[in-house]
Amino acid sequence: MLTGILAGLAAGALWGLVFVAPRMTVGLSSVDLAAGRFVSYGAVAALVMLITWRSHKLPSARQALAALGLSVLGFTGYYLLLVLAIQRAGTELPTLIIGTIPIWVMLLGKPLGLKWTALLPGLVLTAAGLLLMMNATPAADQAAPVPSDGNYWQGVAFALAAMLCWTAFAILNAAWLKRHPQVNATEWANWLGIATGVGAVLLWLVAGSESRALLANENIGFSVVVCIATGVGSAWLATILWNIASQRLSASLCGQLIVSETLFALLYSFAWDRAWPGALQLLAAVLFTLGILASIRAHQ
Repeated sequence: MLTGILAGLAAGALWGLVFVAPRMTVGLSSVDLAAGRFVSYGAVAALVMLITWRSHKLPSARQALAALGLSVLGFTGYYLLLVLAIQRAGTELPTLIIGTIPIWVMLLGKPLGLKWTALLPGLVLTAAGLLLMMNATPAADQAAPVPSDGNYWQGVAFALAAMLCWTAFAILNAAWLKRHPQVNATEWANWLGIATGVGAVLLWLVAGSESRALLANENIGFSVVVCIATGVGSAWLATILWNIASQRLSASLCGQLIVSETLFALLYSFAWDRAWPGALQLLAAVLFTLGILASIRAHQ
């Protein structure tokens, strides 16, 4: 159980980086950023499979189809929606909407033998933290679009769609791993990576920028570094860690651990802005942490 908890928290720390990545890649469209990140994920997954091909078997057609569908829910589709949300509504509000994923996963993934009353403390603490953070968001994100802006509400809609996608991914991915214990965490991460990389190439060919326009971007070098870093760290490595957590823990406890993504995303956002969080934001972070501890205790 401890290994699963540490793996889930580490995955959250890596996922938090993707919330500031769109702000680092100036001049790169949302499609280009999503495609660049996941092509990197697919490339490292393919390389690992090539190196270890003697010890790993290829997925069946049914397994490959499952990997393809989950890759859209948890990677290319989810991240494209998230990037669109951040570019239109700033960082903090999409972060908070995505931050409700733990609540939905906890509610939908509760083990049959666990009473609702045992989950209640973690749910209440997490919800209270989100409410506090929502109240503190306007002061924290001075540069965010104002609510009267049509693009702002488009960003909110994209964030909600991203939240639905990843909630479905968390539940379905955990169920798949538990039905296939013979597939280890790294193998499944690599299969997902290949499917994600193929989807990312198709996405870029259909809706990405022209190669000439990308090469003309004066920030292309740094943008490539960001894509590779988030592809390898926040996609490949984070997926392995999340698969480990999903294999060892119930879906409801995994859902609570996703709160760490929100905590780290806010931490990275404030660090990027060189700003200090306010008192409400610090209190919300404390509530998030207490919520994680309460949920761990409930599942013991």
